[in-house]
Amino acid sequence: MFFDPANYKHPAFKEGMRDISSVAPGIWAWGLMTGVAMVQSGLSVEVATAMTVLVYAGSSQLAVTPMLVAGAPFGVVLATAFCVNLRFVVFSMHLRHYLMCWPRWQRLCLGYITADMSYVMFTRRFPQPASDPAGQRAEMAYLSGNSFLNWIGWQISSLVGVFTASHIPTQWGLGFAGVLALVGVMCSLSDSRLRRVSAGVSGAAAVAAFALPLKLNIVVAIAAAVAVCLLLEGSRWAGKERR
Repeated sequence: MFFDPANYKHPAFKEGMRDISSVAPGIWAWGLMTGVAMVQSGLSVEVATAMTVLVYAGSSQLAVTPMLVAGAPFGVVLATAFCVNLRFVVFSMHLRHYLMCWPRWQRLCLGYITADMSYVMFTRRFPQPASDPAGQRAEMAYLSGNSFLNWIGWQISSLVGVFTASHIPTQWGLGFAGVLALVGVMCSLSDSRLRRVSAGVSGAAAVAAFALPLKLNIVVAIAAAVAVCLLLEGSRWAGKERR
């Protein structure tokens, strides 16, 4: 992992940190807003801190926060968090081909600190898994550097939000500022038709289902976007096979 000398001394470690730094400010802003939102929604500082360090998933944390405050059944909370984070199952299945050559403890550590942007940038940098030890070391070093800077920045910004939330007026609209920060990151990644369709479908579904309780419109939006993209992807592959 990143504390393995062979990783952080490798040039790819700094390359990974440099690549993620282009979008890091938006991610850190979202971390700050997530910390503020959890405390201002009613969670204690202790619980919000534990969620920040242990969960490390902003969308999931925001989705379950109102449920925890409202005393929702634990099963509903778990199901919501699972649905919101379902994309990480897909990420893991893809990254398996890159990481199976490494010890389990390193895979587990990377599974914890790898986030959306880390995955996107890693797969852009390494479209295909390396078959030689030197290439595999470069992949590990890049993903470690990329994920570490993302993780440490998120933790710091989110904890700042948690411990300063009581001093920040709610009328400042920091939550909206965090949404704008994520919109900027999302737009920079919408470089294909399928991604733009996914963003449009999820946004429309979230608005259409806004009246649902406990922020369940987020779950509806994710399910709708995944379903539409799977259908489009299946149709595209079917068309290629016919040709």
